[in-house]
Amino acid sequence: MNRESYNQIAPQWAAARATFFGREREYLDAMLACAPAGSTILDLGCGTGRPMAEHIVAQGRRVIGVDQSEALLSIARGNLPNERWVLSTMQAFEPDQPCHGALLWDSLFHVLRTEHEPILRKVVGALPVGARLMLTVGGSAHPAFTDTMFGRPFSYDSNTPEESEQILARLGCRIVIGEFMNLPDGGRDKGRYAIVAEKA
Repeated sequence: MNRESYNQIAPQWAAARATFFGREREYLDAMLACAPAGSTILDLGCGTGRPMAEHIVAQGRRVIGVDQSEALLSIARGNLPNERWVLSTMQAFEPDQPCHGALLWDSLFHVLRTEHEPILRKVVGALPVGARLMLTVGGSAHPAFTDTMFGRPFSYDSNTPEESEQILARLGCRIVIGEFMNLPDGGRDKGRYAIVAEKA
């Protein structure tokens, strides 16, 4: 569902997702603070590459962007033609080169929560000690659900913020930043929680 929906709304998504929201740039800079100049950052669910990958490259790092939407990757390649873009689901992608940081930004909650820990295990395993990853998860306990964006259906599922931080702790990470970007409103907005974690 999500792949087809993102392919359908790629132009609208590109227009809507061109700049940072809230403290996103601060989270990204906190992750990059532990990535040496010239090192590679893994972006799982990279979308069009804006604004995240674009900022990473501007800060002197390289990007491997992974997404299941051909249309979003086409835009990403046009935006940042010198980076590596991989068509794959997060579940199927296997890191094949060293990375010094990773992000799963507004992407992990598009897959079943039972798949979150295996995905995060792969990502953490690809990082050296002291490297950081950043991700967003849903902000509340809620069953999997479907919502719409630009008139297209999207599926969502997530562990709670506490459960997500426990998963990262089991994988040998310490939480550097853990905070709500927006609180659940008891209705359609289930909340969104930002995490920056460091491999200990």
